[in-house]
Amino acid sequence: MLDLIRRKLHPTSAIRRGALVQQKKRFRVATTDSRHALPVAENLLGQDFAVERPDEAWTADITYVATDEGWLYVAAIKDLFAG
Repeated sequence: MLDLIRRKLHPTSAIRRGALVQQKKRFRVATTDSRHALPVAENLLGQDFAVERPDEAWTADITYVATDEGWLYVAAIKDLFAG
């Protein structure tokens, strides 16, 4: 009985039965295109993240996560003084 269930659920048996099988297209991350003539903001921190007081330097980033309901966008902002 278990063997019969395995054969019915196996993807190749679905193809043999004429069922249409569609594979999910793989998501490809598109990174930032830096080859442009637009102005680029100056690097004010120069990789020096040590600050002496609040509100002196902030950092931020965004990302996205695929969910069953679509894309979830996540943003984070941090004052570097907070550690």
